Amino acid sequence: MTMTVTTTEAVDEALTPFPSSPDAHLTDPRTRATLRVQSRMLTATRAFLTARGFQELLPPLIGPVTDPGIRGSKQVDVDFYGHKYKLMTSAILYKQASLLAFDKIFYIAPNVRLEPVETAVTHRHLAEFHQIDVEIRDARREDAMELAERLVSHVVADAVEAVPAELELLGRDTDTLRQAVAEAFGRVGHGEATAGLIAAGHPQDPAAEIDWQGEEIVSARAHRPFFLTDYPKGSRGFYDKENAEQPGVLRNFDLIAPEGYGELASGSEREHDYATLVTRMRETGENPAKYGWYLDLARRGIPASSGFGIGLERFTRYVTGRQAAWQTSAYPKLPGVVSA
Repeated sequence: MTMTVTTTEAVDEALTPFPSSPDAHLTDPRTRATLRVQSRMLTATRAFLTARGFQELLPPLIGPVTDPGIRGSKQVDVDFYGHKYKLMTSAILYKQASLLAFDKIFYIAPNVRLEPVETAVTHRHLAEFHQIDVEIRDARREDAMELAERLVSHVVADAVEAVPAELELLGRDTDTLRQAVAEAFGRVGHGEATAGLIAAGHPQDPAAEIDWQGEEIVSARAHRPFFLTDYPKGSRGFYDKENAEQPGVLRNFDLIAPEGYGELASGSEREHDYATLVTRMRETGENPAKYGWYLDLARRGIPASSGFGIGLERFTRYVTGRQAAWQTSAYPKLPGVVSA
């Protein structure tokens, strides 16, 4: 895992623990324990969703377009027989399309996002990661939130019972994990969270999504996971549905882990009306012509839906108590770090 770091001195210092080779990382007992926990989490996820009638599908790796709502990171172009395709940053558009075949679907989806190099020090950002992607036909935001809560609670409880030796080796306090998912998750509106951050001296833009530093602040104050809801229009992608009763507010959410671990998942009720999608694309600076196949489907009729994506490495970091998300990957890819 010979690496070249293309970051500032401050970032270099923060990356000191990053392994110098694949064998140094893979043979570390903490890595092996972490990956065993992650494997069990995936087993529990699949069992939970399939028992509730969800169909697992294999996600696409490339496509003519991908999720544009990637918050400052860059997409990766691929030459597909003379056509410019993209590596998936998120399979959100394909999740909506898949509901033409099945009412409830999920992916374990790889994603590539070239995050800004300064995010290498956040302990949360990776250039390559996986998502537990879920989509439900004819569902509202509240349905997706309820499912996300039940899924996360189930996976955490299962890990505590199934792999206690691995969690003990990693020094994770399992009583804290049990208590965190023993009660209903909290709910906080974006406006309330933003006002609290500003009052505490954090320079949060009320019209933007909460930045990672602010997210870490509100996360550190929490003792159990909670939902951040109702982001302002313009702060998220064109596929997040606007609230008809509250213009300018989106029917979306983030799921935030406690103890400072930050965001675990993002989700929303989806926009599926053709004319509204075109308008929203233009409002967010996207060229509708790029989304030909998707808009053709929308014109013919994409089902109404809600869904979410849980970052697997972030979720694993929370369950295992690791310091950084890269420690939960067998072959980690940090922003700005060239490695195996």
